[in-house]
Amino acid sequence: MQYREFGRTGWKVSAISFGAWAIGGTWGDVRDEESLAALQRALDLGVNFFDTADAYGDGRSEQLLRRLRKERSEPFYVATKAGRRLDPHVASGYNKKNLTAFVERSLKNLGVEALDLLQLHCPPTETYYMPETFDALDGLVQQGKLCHYGVSVEKVEEALKAIEYPNVESIQIIFNIFRQRPLDLFFSEAQRRKVAILARVPLSSGMLSGKMSRNSTFAEDDHRQFNRQGESFDRGETFSGLDYETGLQAVEELRPLVPEDMSMSQMALRWILMAPAVSCAIPGAKRPAQVEENVKAADLPPLSDETMARIREVYDRLVRPRVQHYW
Repeated sequence: MQYREFGRTGWKVSAISFGAWAIGGTWGDVRDEESLAALQRALDLGVNFFDTADAYGDGRSEQLLRRLRKERSEPFYVATKAGRRLDPHVASGYNKKNLTAFVERSLKNLGVEALDLLQLHCPPTETYYMPETFDALDGLVQQGKLCHYGVSVEKVEEALKAIEYPNVESIQIIFNIFRQRPLDLFFSEAQRRKVAILARVPLSSGMLSGKMSRNSTFAEDDHRQFNRQGESFDRGETFSGLDYETGLQAVEELRPLVPEDMSMSQMALRWILMAPAVSCAIPGAKRPAQVEENVKAADLPPLSDETMARIREVYDRLVRPRVQHYW
């Protein structure tokens, strides 16, 4: 496993870490014992950073990580998120009272006295223009409820605004072969301010695994079935905002570029790690075998300049016109 600096925190985290959305729900059938086995396997292979949220299965994902901490002695970091349980999900809800309540619930779910990292969970854009929200987070740090805080964002513009607040230590943003805009400006600004970057949706909701087809089906409770047009949350969360048919076409053009010693999903993860600004990628996994395939990407050789250029050409031609200016 390769480890990278996590912003200003002093942590060194596994370059391939673990995204725990899938084990909470909205990804079809998931079984707790199998999810726990996947978490155990991640620790076996050197993963030391797990990203979750209070909204993933309404606490289910956090509680699984509490079980993991009880069953294993290895130290690891847990980043959780708060805010998506607001109903309605509006900027005014990101206030001191609600954030304190969310934090107390996550502390209980995770079985800890202080959260390693709390991230605002894709709040409305107006939230970034509310200094009182970030003052409330500073207060929770001072109270010993949080060690660090950051923001999970939908848009590059939100990320750039968030890092103007001096105590925002991490940004979680969608970054993958189908979402390359963060490379243009945001990454250099984050590096300049020593802000950690978590690359989320690294496999574009599984599209970049190369295992989907026009005949693929998804369960009714799988967001890849019910959120393709943004019916439940931001459209960019599902297949990176790319329509399904274009995604399949792009994957077929990427397939010949996969090096002999990699799977397509490993190439997609290795592509992310080519960006030195990235602290870690957080692919999801529901089974130990998925963890093993993901983690191997950290130890694979760098992609060649030619491969990187050809991937960029596919993005520029097929993907950029459909996603670049939205997020």
